[in-house]
Amino acid sequence: CLIDREPRDFDEDDVALLRDLARMAEQELAAVQLATMDELTMISNRRGFETLSQHALGLCKRLEKPASMLFFDLNLFKQINDQFGHAEGDRALTRFAEILQETFRESDVLGRLGGDEFAVLLTNATAETSAEILDRFRVHVARYNQVSQRGYDILFSVGVVQYDPARHEDVSGLMAAADTLMYEQKRDSRSRSA
Repeated sequence: CLIDREPRDFDEDDVALLRDLARMAEQELAAVQLATMDELTMISNRRGFETLSQHALGLCKRLEKPASMLFFDLNLFKQINDQFGHAEGDRALTRFAEILQETFRESDVLGRLGGDEFAVLLTNATAETSAEILDRFRVHVARYNQVSQRGYDILFSVGVVQYDPARHEDVSGLMAAADTLMYEQKRDSRSRSA
């Protein structure tokens, strides 16, 4: 019974049944969270990010609001693991995710896509807004690098793409475009430092 207009008392069997149902609901919620959250950084994993981003992008499209995709890759991450150990590499990933959470808005979708790749879908954000938020993020990362004294800096490349419904059919297309730009930036930075 979902709706009952008559008050009634629960006997022990009713209470036990309700406890069992509550445990089942908790287990189901925990399973969904495990399937969509990155265990290390506690932000969305790829599956969760794509699901939430597709929903947010659909909403932006319906309301004719702008959106931007930012695709991040940590530079020299393998060197952090090799030189300082995997626990320190995990710390760098966790801290990067925390800085993302501190910088970006509640309405933005954040995710760790795997390894050292992260993405952010900025909703209701023009190219200018995206640039401003990304500049603020760079300042936060630089400030962390300055005070952390971990023996390395967190460095990243990022590709930024403004959502265009005519060019990007879905969130996968938008991610692919941002990923391509990120790798171009990474390649350019390597050639400048060589």
